[in-house]
Amino acid sequence: MRYFLSHSSRPVALRLARERTLCAFDFDGTLAPIVEHPDRARMPAGTRRLLIRLARYYPCTIISGRARRDLLGKLSGVSVARAIGNHGAETEGVPPGERRQVERWASALSSALAESPGVWIEDKGLSLAVHYRQAPEKSEVRRLISEAAAGLRHVRVFGGKLVVNVVSDCSPDKGAALAAERDRLGCNWVLYVGDDENDEDAFALNGNVVPVRIGRKRTSHARYYLREQAEIDRLLELMLELRTSRDV
Repeated sequence: MRYFLSHSSRPVALRLARERTLCAFDFDGTLAPIVEHPDRARMPAGTRRLLIRLARYYPCTIISGRARRDLLGKLSGVSVARAIGNHGAETEGVPPGERRQVERWASALSSALAESPGVWIEDKGLSLAVHYRQAPEKSEVRRLISEAAAGLRHVRVFGGKLVVNVVSDCSPDKGAALAAERDRLGCNWVLYVGDDENDEDAFALNGNVVPVRIGRKRTSHARYYLREQAEIDRLLELMLELRTSRDV
């Protein structure tokens, strides 16, 4: 992986600034720092100002694991091309049939994990997030969650930062959602920035894609990285600097 803010990566960033580039971002851990409870997550004021400016020069899309309604609340005041929730599955409303399926999964997991302290289930309409950040025995609890989720039908299960995600195995992932947005907006290049396991499908997207991961990880599909979440502002500033200098 190459450091995206290094001098050697600047030609890549410059190419993005010269093309019709879709700038796409995860939210938690990317635009906003990871916090103890998802309700407390906030995009810093400086990042918000930069993202508002960036959206004037590039088509911008946010693809989050959050429910879309929740994500829109976090983005209040920021005009982006589209906000996509539930790991790529939710661009508009939640179909009633799929909602009932998720409710059945939530009921089954609640029963199976009732005796596991520090575990709580976040129902996001089209997916579930089983959080265990507060669990005293995290490795054991994760094993129990994985076993319980394995008993569900028609699901795709993947991990995250002290969370296990459960979505329909028929739902679009972040890679599919990113490809659809690229085509819808007529972009020939994509910059995608994320930080977690659920971003790997987007990192692996074929074509003119520059995938940037928050935090270096040898096994990631991302070819570039930022050292920490706080560097997202420097990335946004760089893309603005290159685009506006080009337009002068």
